[in-house]
Amino acid sequence: MTSPFTMPPVHSDTDLEAPFAAQRRAFAGNPMPPAAQRRQWLKSLREALLANRQLLIEAIDSDFGGRSADETLLAELLPSVQGIRHAERHLQRWMRPARRAVGMAFQPASARVLYQPLGVVGIIVPWNYPLFLAIGPLTCALAAGNRVMLKLSEATPACSLALKAVLQKVFPEDLVSVVLGEVEVGQAFARLPFDHLLFTGATSIGRQVMLAAAQNLTPVTLELGGKSPAIVSANVPLEAAAERIAFGKTLNAGQTCVAPDYVLVPRERLNSFADAYRNVVQRMYPRIADNPDYSAIINPRQLKRLEQLLEDARSKGAQVIDLYPDEARQGRRLPPHLLTRVNDSMQVMQNEIFGPLLPLVPYDSLDDALAYINQRPRPLALYYFGYDRSEQQHVLQFSHSGGVCLNDTLLHVAQDDLPFGGIGPSGMGHYHGHEGFLTFSKAKAVLAKQRFNAAQLIYPPYGKALQRLVYKLFIR
Repeated sequence: MTSPFTMPPVHSDTDLEAPFAAQRRAFAGNPMPPAAQRRQWLKSLREALLANRQLLIEAIDSDFGGRSADETLLAELLPSVQGIRHAERHLQRWMRPARRAVGMAFQPASARVLYQPLGVVGIIVPWNYPLFLAIGPLTCALAAGNRVMLKLSEATPACSLALKAVLQKVFPEDLVSVVLGEVEVGQAFARLPFDHLLFTGATSIGRQVMLAAAQNLTPVTLELGGKSPAIVSANVPLEAAAERIAFGKTLNAGQTCVAPDYVLVPRERLNSFADAYRNVVQRMYPRIADNPDYSAIINPRQLKRLEQLLEDARSKGAQVIDLYPDEARQGRRLPPHLLTRVNDSMQVMQNEIFGPLLPLVPYDSLDDALAYINQRPRPLALYYFGYDRSEQQHVLQFSHSGGVCLNDTLLHVAQDDLPFGGIGPSGMGHYHGHEGFLTFSKAKAVLAKQRFNAAQLIYPPYGKALQRLVYKLFIR
């Protein structure tokens, strides 16, 4: 089917102050939306996505110049819809004030935490999953009762236009406003005095977003990525490990922030793993050039960057293995590649790859593999393949990452009851599910006292016998 969104020009929304001011006013008029209203927002969002699924699939396919419809269904629509359903089911409990204990010295009183909407939330969406990475944080922000402005990616103009049209039919602009535009619009967006700003994208851009937000003391959640490692143990069946790593690396042609970025393999198993990986990938994708199951690289600039990574690695001594050497390249579908004999001087080992290139790094012991990881910036995800429970626990205890999958890849991100977020260079803060509700809420501490006031016993003038008794009872 031909998409009606064939590479449209990028529309630019340069007036950001008007929708921001409208949302401020709307929030002031309804600062604590009831659960029923929030559930209706979520229901409307879910129904709009389902009603327009084909429109969105075609728009994303147009942007990529070839994106698997099944990948859009599995990696964008399914987690988006399930995330909304999860929020609908649990919203009442999330909103309930939490009772807290009051110390004996401060009785009689009661204490509770009230979860209050922050106000106007800004969300900056990347191009690699332009639907899921818009809807996921939007769901959390609406569940928490906020007004939301979304800045969609200029690299996916068809999806951005389609999603804007869908959301405009569902929500008034003073509840959800969608902003389109090039880099300068995104920069102006980040400078708005939001009550919270969430950004997903490259670490280098994340620094700029945080700097812009700092001018207004806007709190930020940054989802940045990095080089997420996979460790293959000495005993795990190679076919099983290779299959799960291959799925995580080839989904969306590796253009995934939690895709395995490199694999640490026992030295004596490296060649066998390479063979297993090749066999699995070729089984999943019998061909690449015209295979609708295999997604293209988003644009010529990203394709050129990946080709330069390959050339740089080859020129510095890496063995570059094209898994489809006999196929002629078609469009922007870059075949999966393996790289061995890599070293830190190569660009492919310095920056997040964000494509279907997979370096293999040999190791001699599990502690050596963990040391290799720990000497580098903390990643967004870490994957360990091995069934020994003591080794699994060792990996969890002696590594740091935003999240971990044991014996799988990617799927922890789709779990609605698990927080998603980075650590250090891979990001800060987290969202999804309850943690997302908390991220976009103010946990307001409330201490309540009634007529009787025991605190007057410690009011000045000091030195009274009762005050000395209080010190004796409670400061010991």
